[in-house]
Amino acid sequence: MRYVIPSREVLAETLLAAGPDADTLCEGWTTRELAAHLYLREHRPATGVGMVVKRLAAMTDRVTRETAERAGSPAGYSALVRRFEAGPPKLSPMRLPVIDRSANLIEYFVHTEDVRRATDRWAPRALDDDYADALWDELIKRAALMYRGVDVGVILVRPNGPRHVAKRAPVSVAIIGEPGELVMHAHGRREQALVTFEGQPDAVALLSSADVGI
Repeated sequence: MRYVIPSREVLAETLLAAGPDADTLCEGWTTRELAAHLYLREHRPATGVGMVVKRLAAMTDRVTRETAERAGSPAGYSALVRRFEAGPPKLSPMRLPVIDRSANLIEYFVHTEDVRRATDRWAPRALDDDYADALWDELIKRAALMYRGVDVGVILVRPNGPRHVAKRAPVSVAIIGEPGELVMHAHGRREQALVTFEGQPDAVALLSSADVGI
């Protein structure tokens, strides 16, 4: 929990600073749609089912866009972001620390960067070592899921030594980067992730063209 609440606050302030109509790395979404998504996943979690169940995707998209449209004015957008920042409802399971960390630590980091890195000029944040470790710990729990569609083995490698085998295969590629950058790559933000690769050229090419993320 140490980093979840501050990460929520940083995300909220990043959204407010960008304004309601800024681009994001989430395809088809401006900051208004992203703020709506963040609010709805905690206050109306049923709408989030469409993110993973394709036949319900239209419903999720409709509710998200309706919520975003209601936040079209600067005041409406600010109110929506502040409602997200205030946290989930009292009876939400996301108020349980273990669920909050699992569901939100990486979510908040990635979406903060979705706003920050959608501009022409950006630089990676300098993260506290403990925060980087927390991101790494959460990443390796889900790495197999994120790289399930890749036809080569994947090894995640931190510059200071730790590594994790995300997928086993006869031929593997090592993805090298700081935890935050590895998180971005694993969540499909490959062009904006500051990582390097080690492996056979054809294996690296396969990884580069594969669907990564949920």
